[in-house]
Amino acid sequence: MGQLVCGGATLQCSFGAAPGVLNVLPANRTTTAMPIANIMDNKPIVNIAPFGMCQSMANPTVASATAAALGVLTPMPCVPVTSAPWAPGSPTVLVANMPALNNSSKCMCNWGGVIQIVNPGQMTIQVP
Repeated sequence: MGQLVCGGATLQCSFGAAPGVLNVLPANRTTTAMPIANIMDNKPIVNIAPFGMCQSMANPTVASATAAALGVLTPMPCVPVTSAPWAPGSPTVLVANMPALNNSSKCMCNWGGVIQIVNPGQMTIQVP
């Protein structure tokens, strides 16, 4: 199943230059210290923070800046465009009637980037 992901989790995009953060609004109505995410916490800026500079040529701003620089790749500020939910999510745990987000889930950016979870935002402490 993997670890459940909560607000404050660290994210990384394959075309991003810096890590991002997952913001989970209290609308999921979980009763933990940090709100637990579900697969629909995929909204750009609201849930998925930008990843610094984008290097994807599928991003129109990167493509135009690169063309203006005579073909030299020119990264531009990241603005994630995520229209599909996270996948696959947890098959057995529901949060707000949707599959919970776990640390193996991925989200696709429309500019070709794969967004993954680097740190789920919660840690399991093992007591000897």
